Amino acid sequence: MLIVEPSVTLEWITPEPLKAIEAAGRTCYKSEDKISDNTAEGFVRAIIKRGHEAVIEHACASFRIVTDRGITHEIVRHRIASYCQESTRYCNYAKDKFGREISVIKPPAMAQHQEKAWREACEAAERGYFEMIDSGAAPQIARSVLPTCLKTEIVMTANFREWRHYLKLRLAPAAHPQIIEISEKIRAILLEKCQPVFADM
Repeated sequence: MLIVEPSVTLEWITPEPLKAIEAAGRTCYKSEDKISDNTAEGFVRAIIKRGHEAVIEHACASFRIVTDRGITHEIVRHRIASYCQESTRYCNYAKDKFGREISVIKPPAMAQHQEKAWREACEAAERGYFEMIDSGAAPQIARSVLPTCLKTEIVMTANFREWRHYLKLRLAPAAHPQIIEISEKIRAILLEKCQPVFADM
């Protein structure tokens, strides 16, 4: 059994997102003649301030997220997004490319006795999975014994308006600690790439 850390990687983002948003948004006012090399940021800040966030849907970002399957159950509730996730139906963790072991994400803030119980439960799940696979069960059947903390990768693509909505919900104090950790990484990347759109997040 391998314990891995959660991570976030930017797969792609709309090139020059502020310019893309301005070019689309100025269509509303037929003010394309006002576009210059330094007008995009001010335009985008003004439309966000006015609450005209439909315009920022013209820019998108895609992230590869490594987390546990329980967290992805929360992530995929964001409906205005596209997802591709590692499939336990088709991925056979008994194969060499997976090191013939399952990978898990350790939950945060466990006491020592809780961590011991968690580790034992994960190891038992791994043994059960491989017993099923070795006896001829298909991965889609053997997966029934895998833990919620099983490591998974999911690629999430959304427009900037949906990323703002996602961050508002997933950085709230009531959000799960693991989704907050992932969301802070997403926010940091989005701030680096397009600060005017995400400055208030």
